[in-house]
Amino acid sequence: MKTVTACTLDCPDACSLIVEIDDEGRVHIDGNPVHPFTAGFTCAKIKRFGKRLQRCDRITTPLLRTDNGWQALSWDNALDLCAMHIQRNRHEPAAILHVRSGADQAVLSRFGDLFFAKLGASELTGSLCNVAGSTACRADFGSANVNDPADLLNAQAMVNWGKDLSRISVHLGQLVSQARKRGTRVLCISPGGDGTAAFSDEEIRIRPGTDRFLAAAVLRLFMERGAPSALEEYTLGWGAFRRLIQSRGVAEWAAPSGVHMIDIERLYEYYAQNAPLATLIGWGLQRYAYGGETVRFINALALISGHVGQSGGGSYYSQSTLANFNLDWSKVESDAPRRSFPKPVIGSAILEAKDPPIRMLWVQCANIVNQAADSRGIARAFETVEFKVVVDAFMNDTSERADLILPAALNLEKEDLVGSCLHPYIHYARPAVPPPDGARTDAWILSAVGKRLDPRVEMPELEAILRMSLQSPYLNVTLEELRQKDFARSMRPPIAFMGMRFDHPDGRYHFPTEMHEQPAAADGYPLRLLSLVRREAIHSQIAPEEQTELPAVWVAESNPALKTLDLTRTVYLASPLGRMPVQVHTSPDLHPEAVLYRRGDWMKLGGGVNQIIAAEVTDIGHGAPFYNQFVRLEN
Repeated sequence: MKTVTACTLDCPDACSLIVEIDDEGRVHIDGNPVHPFTAGFTCAKIKRFGKRLQRCDRITTPLLRTDNGWQALSWDNALDLCAMHIQRNRHEPAAILHVRSGADQAVLSRFGDLFFAKLGASELTGSLCNVAGSTACRADFGSANVNDPADLLNAQAMVNWGKDLSRISVHLGQLVSQARKRGTRVLCISPGGDGTAAFSDEEIRIRPGTDRFLAAAVLRLFMERGAPSALEEYTLGWGAFRRLIQSRGVAEWAAPSGVHMIDIERLYEYYAQNAPLATLIGWGLQRYAYGGETVRFINALALISGHVGQSGGGSYYSQSTLANFNLDWSKVESDAPRRSFPKPVIGSAILEAKDPPIRMLWVQCANIVNQAADSRGIARAFETVEFKVVVDAFMNDTSERADLILPAALNLEKEDLVGSCLHPYIHYARPAVPPPDGARTDAWILSAVGKRLDPRVEMPELEAILRMSLQSPYLNVTLEELRQKDFARSMRPPIAFMGMRFDHPDGRYHFPTEMHEQPAAADGYPLRLLSLVRREAIHSQIAPEEQTELPAVWVAESNPALKTLDLTRTVYLASPLGRMPVQVHTSPDLHPEAVLYRRGDWMKLGGGVNQIIAAEVTDIGHGAPFYNQFVRLEN
């Protein structure tokens, strides 16, 4: 039987899917051909997901850590144990820390937020993903709204600032390819190693983390050759921003980027053309200390060159996956503010928490030990917590450190609603595969725990939540209609900021006010570590049998480290936090100051690059500056 549903994984595309279970019980996943955007094809990641659901090492019963190893529990006993530990901390709910990340992007993933908000537990702010950039867009435009991606077909040119269209979004990649066939020229700016060549007509190789300086250099050219005269009518801070850009010459601004004047002129010519130009901003370039600042200067370039608020133009970063839904149901009004910690520094936050210390952890939708920086530090922090509950399906780097593991139902196994941070459609995610006996949804688990508490924590019915979520000014569809139609388009305008009217209360675009200098490389660690995404797996959803070899890194053939390494001996990737053995490969298009690592492999299996990346926070948004880490290769 075939079932129409939708993918709820942490991916921009949010594909409409057709799932079929054959006579031998195998799960086959294909794209839904009638969907207007995802159009019948999907990425390699979701194609492999059926095997993940049916893996023999999947956890299907609650497991309690004991002195003699893991002990299977009944659900009743496991829920009683959870309730006992929560009840023990009800007088000081800040001693409970709720950890949720983005493994599930659907509406009901916020169910845990509501539960722990009702308790008054501590929470995490920010994200490990794209928050510095989205915060930057809200600072500039007043919102993270973007043009409908289908409008890219109206662009005469595009500048792609580092988005890997071969791995991060197959449907955006297809749109760019279609536009090129129609004559659209694409210029990509990147440190290399990211598969952008197949989607580009021209490339500029840039030193990692310096995009804001290149944008400032081109802005300086615009000010020399004539910026729009009407800017003051629809912007705030133009005078101060102009003085900032004019405080340095073009060559001085560009120097940190290593980009030559001929390429700066080439980039200027792209932006200076009268025909509409679209700006694509990759999430990787906001994973530096001043990642938010970088996005703001690129947005400013798109605006000053006249390519915002028009068809074929726009600055494309991303909006929230759930931006079109009403999530008021997940919020609790309270006079007492909850204690919060930035997610990227969760390990040090746990260790430094006082009055009260963290005594209980509840982790859902997150392999946080593996996915956050300073994995070893997070593991040490977990050891100090009295009781740790992890809701997961596999024995990964986080669940291994739990005291109690609760088996989770996964994507395709549960009912939900999901949107997209890329396209304007929402979907009904229909259960397409039965979960294994013993697996439960987060909502079921927390509702059952809430009923065991005194006083009880009453949670709304799931049907009511789904209906409330659709009561949004951006939607005009009932739950019954969505179940029948499978997806619906939001009512957001297809062109963001038409007429140069922005979403700040004053209706203006807001310019940034400062530019920070480029952080220097750490002494003895000259190479910038780029821990980029994989094509075959989302984050850490990699099968253990695919992690039997040493982790691989790639460097340029001209990387100076190759002159001192003995490749016949073990090579280590090292930072001030430690080192790990790796295989070394060369990549012809990679910047010579970069080391590329495909992230997501597990620390317990010899991988896990986050164990040697320092935990820090971006300039805005409480993001994770993973690419701020400098390393070296050594024997």
